[in-house]
Amino acid sequence: MTIEKRYAAGVSASGRKLQGYIAKWDTPTTIGDFTEVIRRGAFASSLAAGRDILALADHDTSRVLGRTSSRTLQLSEDDTGLAFALELPDTQAGRDLAALAERGDLGGCSFAFTVPKGGDRWTGNARELTNVALDEVSIVQARPAYPGTEAHLRSLQPQSQLALMRYWLETVK
Repeated sequence: MTIEKRYAAGVSASGRKLQGYIAKWDTPTTIGDFTEVIRRGAFASSLAAGRDILALADHDTSRVLGRTSSRTLQLSEDDTGLAFALELPDTQAGRDLAALAERGDLGGCSFAFTVPKGGDRWTGNARELTNVALDEVSIVQARPAYPGTEAHLRSLQPQSQLALMRYWLETVK
């Protein structure tokens, strides 16, 4: 099973706590030569398992921003999608991300996952994700893949939504 990563847009704000959406339901995106959509409840079993999910900067495991086991990262599904709240650490990575978020320079959010057997449905070149095993979430400086998702520092509402998105699939072996 390969780990897949998806990127989502809309990071901007001010403060020490980022919050927003890692993924939003029913928002189609193009990944390479296929279209993908995340269905409501796709993260439910992964979150219920109580697994320690990391928050990283740019998928870099040497730049940990928080984790669910320490409650510095909180993840939950709601009517919109996979919501998150992240308390940024007083580390170089945390300070850098806060500064970039304040300026509106971050690309967005991303998540890495695997798909358990039966966790997706294919119809031609369209894929529906119905159950994924969440590996980690990241705040990224690149251009994200899923439109409409957002992250902002708690003390300030998002300054803008990024209209231009670029999509891609990364495979980690």
